[in-house]
Amino acid sequence: MDDTRLMDPAVLAYLESQRLGRLATVDRDGAPQNSPVGFWINHDLGTIEIGGWNLTKSRKFRNLAHNDRVAFVVDDIASVTPWRVRMVEIRGRGEQVIDVPVPRSGMDAALIRVHPARVIAYGIGD
Repeated sequence: MDDTRLMDPAVLAYLESQRLGRLATVDRDGAPQNSPVGFWINHDLGTIEIGGWNLTKSRKFRNLAHNDRVAFVVDDIASVTPWRVRMVEIRGRGEQVIDVPVPRSGMDAALIRVHPARVIAYGIGD
């Protein structure tokens, strides 16, 4: 699957079964930076929401002020025998969102919203 439909049922089911992803951003000098992140899906907007403790002070959040291009990956190993991996990569635009209701205890009142431009999935729904 390679399209912009985040709301594909197989992709949604997989993402909702996972808790940890990795968000890649680009710093002011053009260098990539990758961070493990917790996430959830905003079904109304068709976006990935990323929150966290002290998020507004994080490098990933600050990077978005200079370059909003992001890649978000969730993957796992479904089985070892036979070897079977699953992966969703979402490329798009990251948005700094501030002054939001705190989604979970201990998180900032801010989040990173990933707007998909391209969704690549492998081993999902096979």
